[in-house]
Amino acid sequence: MVIGAENIKILLVDDEPHILKVTMLHLQSRGFANVIGLSQSTAVLDLLKQEPVSLVLLDLNMPKLHGLDLLPQIVANYPDIAVILMTANDEIETVVQAMKMGAFDYLVKPVDVNRLIASVRKAVEMRSMAKELSSLKQYMLADRLDHPEIFEPIVTGDKKMRALFQYIEVVAPTNEPILISGETGVGKELFAQAIHQLGRSRKPFVALNVAGLDDNVFSDTLFGHKKGAFTGAESNRDGLITKAAGGTLFLDEIGDIPPASQIKLLRLLQEKEYYPVGSDLVKKTDARILMATNRNLQKMISEGQFRNDLYYRLFAHQINIPPLRERVDDIRLLLEHFLEILARRLGKNKPTVPGELVQLLSVYHFPGNVRELEALVSDALIRHSGGVMSMESFRNVIGEDRRTFPRADSGTSEIEPLKAFFGHFPTMSEVEEYMIDEAMRLAENNQGTASNLLGIGRQTLNKRLKKRA
Repeated sequence: MVIGAENIKILLVDDEPHILKVTMLHLQSRGFANVIGLSQSTAVLDLLKQEPVSLVLLDLNMPKLHGLDLLPQIVANYPDIAVILMTANDEIETVVQAMKMGAFDYLVKPVDVNRLIASVRKAVEMRSMAKELSSLKQYMLADRLDHPEIFEPIVTGDKKMRALFQYIEVVAPTNEPILISGETGVGKELFAQAIHQLGRSRKPFVALNVAGLDDNVFSDTLFGHKKGAFTGAESNRDGLITKAAGGTLFLDEIGDIPPASQIKLLRLLQEKEYYPVGSDLVKKTDARILMATNRNLQKMISEGQFRNDLYYRLFAHQINIPPLRERVDDIRLLLEHFLEILARRLGKNKPTVPGELVQLLSVYHFPGNVRELEALVSDALIRHSGGVMSMESFRNVIGEDRRTFPRADSGTSEIEPLKAFFGHFPTMSEVEEYMIDEAMRLAENNQGTASNLLGIGRQTLNKRLKKRA
């Protein structure tokens, strides 16, 4: 079964009743329930005016109106509709001509079922991708966001994040699986909930962190089990995939599932089918499946830890959330946001933020991202008693752990970068002056933050600045 196949309308055109009936049954058995059959090619154009068809399967050798005469009319008037030709072996030269005229693919009679389904799947995926690219282009050019309220829980003013929101609005209606990647703490589940809200807000959202689950627990939790499947299975039990029916199933940390579970997940994604533990009866699902990981799946593939075919099934729609250190301007927004909601939760007044706190946070690399910033604010608020917020708890965590900033391109030796940067081998005084200037620039001329960056006392920095003045 193709994901979203129930929404695809296929027009099948063949003058042989038996072939028409058998081909329709093959398509319907693979999930393409919406198939229209026509035995007369002369009726095709009139039907296309009335029906929003996604794909035409067209017999080439038709009476009255030959497929080669009908094809250019479909291509010219309905460029979004893919046309797959069905032809006899002795018409291959004609097929080459038809492909040049705009046919998507061809099938040789008698048509192999697997070849038929593969061609239809490919046509549907290509059509879906073309529509998404067209929509995304319109969103980007107009800087459009149709549902900004959906993304309100994700506090940001970053352009890269807005571009991700626009991409999500384009792909959310497709019902295809989506892979959300990013470091720990960037907010992957918030993105998953936004996708759910865009399409299935009235249906259940079911989340499962699969990290640490062996294949038996993974299968039982996700697919459920049949009575007697194992010791202690005293009754049938539905899995989370059943509870997510019509809604969204969100699987977090999929990079941690074992190989046997990866095979089952691949089948679930490709065919929308699964087996409860202990059952030999296949079940189907209409749940939208979203997945997240903080691991590098391509590296895992090269190390033999993640299935290549599963990765490429997820490759079509990927959302990579940038870490907090790459969107420094969001730190001030998030700081104010967390202060407001956490102060309310703790029953305290929102404290005054010292001017240098944002500068201090902006030079921290935040390995825990947004989640870590929230924890830092929470800890500071618990300690806070009134007035201006103390920076002590923030400094205790950040300490000497500061971001690394890029320097000049490295040369052929350890000395070469210095010479390339300064134009000569620098003196200690020149290096010191440069470091002070850079620290003051990064700290926006705040001496407290700059001295923290340099690892010297504030008074020491102040003396050196006065000496240079």
